[in-house]
Amino acid sequence: MWATTRTVSLQGATGHVIDVQVDVSQGLIATALVGRPDLSINEARDRCRAAITNSGHEWPVTRRITILLSPADLPKRGPHFDLAIAIGVLAASEKDFPVAALANAVLIGELTLDGRVRSVPGVLPMTMAASTRGVDRVYVPEPQAAEAALVPGMQVFGVRSLNQVVALLTGAEEIPEAPAVEPLTGDPLLSWRGEERLEDVDMSDVLGMADARFSLEVAAAGGHHVLLSGPKGAGKTTLAERVPTILPDLAADESLELTAIHSLSGGLPPGAPMLTRPPFRAPHHSASRSGILGGGTGRVRPGDVSKAHLGVLFLDEFPLFPSDVVEALREPLESGVITISRGDEGAVYPARSMVVFACNPCPCGEFHPYNRDNRCGCTEIKRRQYRNKISGPIADRIDITRFIEPLRQHQRDDPFGSRESSAVIRARVTAARERQAIRYVGQPWRLNAHVPGPVLSEHWPLSDPAARRLDSELYSGRLTHRGSVRVHRLAWSVADVRGVAQPGPEELDIALRLRSAQPLELRSLYREGGAA
Repeated sequence: MWATTRTVSLQGATGHVIDVQVDVSQGLIATALVGRPDLSINEARDRCRAAITNSGHEWPVTRRITILLSPADLPKRGPHFDLAIAIGVLAASEKDFPVAALANAVLIGELTLDGRVRSVPGVLPMTMAASTRGVDRVYVPEPQAAEAALVPGMQVFGVRSLNQVVALLTGAEEIPEAPAVEPLTGDPLLSWRGEERLEDVDMSDVLGMADARFSLEVAAAGGHHVLLSGPKGAGKTTLAERVPTILPDLAADESLELTAIHSLSGGLPPGAPMLTRPPFRAPHHSASRSGILGGGTGRVRPGDVSKAHLGVLFLDEFPLFPSDVVEALREPLESGVITISRGDEGAVYPARSMVVFACNPCPCGEFHPYNRDNRCGCTEIKRRQYRNKISGPIADRIDITRFIEPLRQHQRDDPFGSRESSAVIRARVTAARERQAIRYVGQPWRLNAHVPGPVLSEHWPLSDPAARRLDSELYSGRLTHRGSVRVHRLAWSVADVRGVAQPGPEELDIALRLRSAQPLELRSLYREGGAA
């Protein structure tokens, strides 16, 4: 006798529906598990046997049991195969089991020895993968039912035990009671203000810095990467922490995409699965490579680069990060994805975030271009070595570079200084993104920073005078070809922020200044309807 159940295997953010084929027949008594399982799946034989026996069912101890995880060429990892294996064994060994009930269902969950179903990471991307294959029913641990229900058109059953799954499949009139299932992440024993402290910050807290605030507004509107440089205490971190406050809420498809990534990492808070605000991640420069980029022992997990997807990744003291981590950022900065290769396994995670780099101009952080303010004791060689830690290919992928100067006394006490709130700036950023949504309707990209260069030049060119000046900058060697494409994108973001139909010479001049760290003219910070 044989039966087939289904579950899902994850490779990075990609899910594959797996057929769990169970054959119970005469032969040498043994339980064979084939199809490239990892250690946690191999151990499922003992977990499933104990769970079936302790749940009041019979394990076919006098038969040979062969369990095939198909397709057999895909590597499979994780204890969430338990539920599909146990139900497959019961369906193949019990004559009255309704095998037809398994035809269009996916089973996800880890089993304990007494038959309870434990939570597992990655339920949302597994359910999304099942939905794309036409599956319309999924059985998941009870605390993760709301997470799976985020997938449209999916019928979700939250279960606590193996017996409850059997009762649902067999159409029993009464569902047996079972103890509550603990969520994947419980309440911490200690609580402190971590990222929650950022909920209280606002752009109105920033005094002066109109140049930098306008630059961040353009970056937020078009999804551009930013480098903030300046002496210590100038306000680089203050500005970076307030960038998420000027970003609009995520769209429904973006929320589902981001929530799936956090589900993969196992850090999705129970009870509130849908993430609607752009994330903010700020890893320390001493963090491990796998913590920043993704990886780890056992199952490959997403790192901070992917957890910041559709939000802000802040890398403070950027030159202090290990060189291999810095160079690995080339791919996400350019294409918006991060590829992790380990042995015969490869994982691809989305990493389309707005990256904000911050660094001091020298190791001591006291260097200033004006002699009257310069208190740096570093030699020129040390300053050059420090700056050279940002390699040319990385610097070429950063769209906006700004030098942040410490505020002077008259700027702190200026009663006429502009102090716009994040809500006011966010409204302008939202309007700029709406213009992009209309312009790129039907296209696979959302923001100016994502549009390929050739497509941008063909369908959304600059005005003739602006195009001639951009060509002049390129042919003179002041811009690389990649740099010219990024300036073109920046010009469109400036135009969207200013409400201009097509970037002209003025918008291009602002884009070139943003790119080359030149100061902006005062008139660039103002436009009809208000200030930046």
